[in-house]
Amino acid sequence: MRLLKLNFQALAAATLLVATAVMAACSPALNWRDVRPEGTRLSLLLPCKPDKAEKTVPMGGQLTTLRMLGCDADGLTFAVSSADVSDTAAIPSILAAWQQLTLTNMKAAKADSAAPLKMVGATASTGVWVKAKGQRADGTSVMGHAAYFSQGATVFQAVIYGAQIKTETAETYFSGLKFE
Repeated sequence: MRLLKLNFQALAAATLLVATAVMAACSPALNWRDVRPEGTRLSLLLPCKPDKAEKTVPMGGQLTTLRMLGCDADGLTFAVSSADVSDTAAIPSILAAWQQLTLTNMKAAKADSAAPLKMVGATASTGVWVKAKGQRADGTSVMGHAAYFSQGATVFQAVIYGAQIKTETAETYFSGLKFE
């Protein structure tokens, strides 16, 4: 009887250990949550709690405040940036320059693909989703998926960077972009 009791306790302990390990393995690396960047009508999904930052950058020939939200999860960096520009006629050239700057910073000669980004509420002529492969500053390879779009006088960039980006992760992130 004592032997049976010890085996049962060992079995119970082992079961608890396995259950704990399985639950930890099932914990989502990407914990998607709805985020709304301040001062915009944009809503998006981020897989982690974002940090905020602001900096002044030249955009469209003027110094502009660039607002950023970003976080790292599952080996990927997720970020969304926005800026208000005064010359709405310059938005297409501003977004094209922003896209080229991103490719240059990634040391990517060109985008691997670019497709229209359709978003309800976005200025119809501005949305594009770009995919590229490049290098980080340390020489390691990096993939980037970026969307460039606008609403009114506000321009946006939503981006994912990482060594590998799963299709379902990119689709969840970019399909979550919407204006309220």
